[in-house]
Amino acid sequence: MSANREIHLASRPQGWPTAENFRLVTTEVPTPGPGQIVVRNQFMSVDPYMRGRMNDVKSYVPPFQLDAPLDGGAIGEVVASEAEGIKPGDTVLHGLGWREYALLDEKAARKVDPSLAPVSAYLGVLGMTGLTAYAGLLDVAAMKPGETVFVSGAAGAVGSMVGQIAKLRGASRVIGSAGSAAKVERLRALGFDAAFDYHDGPVRDSLKAAAPDGIDVYFDNVGSEHLEAAIGALNLHGRVAICGMIAQYNSSEPPAAPRNLALVIGKRLTLRGFLVSDHGHLRDQFVQEMSGWLRDGRISYDETIVDGIENAPDAFLGVLRGENLGKMLVRV
Repeated sequence: MSANREIHLASRPQGWPTAENFRLVTTEVPTPGPGQIVVRNQFMSVDPYMRGRMNDVKSYVPPFQLDAPLDGGAIGEVVASEAEGIKPGDTVLHGLGWREYALLDEKAARKVDPSLAPVSAYLGVLGMTGLTAYAGLLDVAAMKPGETVFVSGAAGAVGSMVGQIAKLRGASRVIGSAGSAAKVERLRALGFDAAFDYHDGPVRDSLKAAAPDGIDVYFDNVGSEHLEAAIGALNLHGRVAICGMIAQYNSSEPPAAPRNLALVIGKRLTLRGFLVSDHGHLRDQFVQEMSGWLRDGRISYDETIVDGIENAPDAFLGVLRGENLGKMLVRV
């Protein structure tokens, strides 16, 4: 084992984060105690929700601490173990990314089979990303066959899964918004019935053209103008699964609420926020169904991979700027 490199939070961002908010720190590789393991991380995830954790405010998850390593989903190989259930050479999924070597209690790691899929897939299509899409669409929004579904941030890791799952589960029409012409083309290749670049004009107009008969389900990754447009387009008893609001994560001013929020009453709409951690009961069902789709070639996934722990901050900033296609990962 060599020295261990970690990314620490050097300062709290004001508005958009910058490279100066992060610091690369070299430490010693940890030694496991009783019931612990040391993992050499292979891949780590960078996700939009991490922006909120950089603020020192109360939320559903504790904020990152200054002058300490950040954390997040990671997968790697066990290189040392003092735990009975995990041995060196095992591949484990865990929550201590943003570092090359992670010291974990055995119960904080989950063994996975690297022969079933590339290990990076356990951070994306077979992991939290895929389960978020699956649970949000089918449980939170309760999509039914024959319905029309609209997904914002549709070329991202979660959104691209939502659209494909909707089609596989019988949606009559699936529409996605994305941030470039290339991403729009990718959505069409993934089976979306319609897709548009939200830079090309008001989202309201683009959505109306793509769904002249309205929508029944909206999977929200963006908030802001997209949420307002979706409320206007939703049919009676429409449902919204609110997964994220990346459009306002870096805003230093309070966002304006959707100006048409009163439509929620007359249309009898349901707007429901959710966290994937509340849907662990669906994990086995999800893995079984998703692995079958993957095996049969019925679902595709994209990864944008950045090499080197030292480049993790740039990868994270890239996610916030929409530079990723599918899941953004750092190969540690």
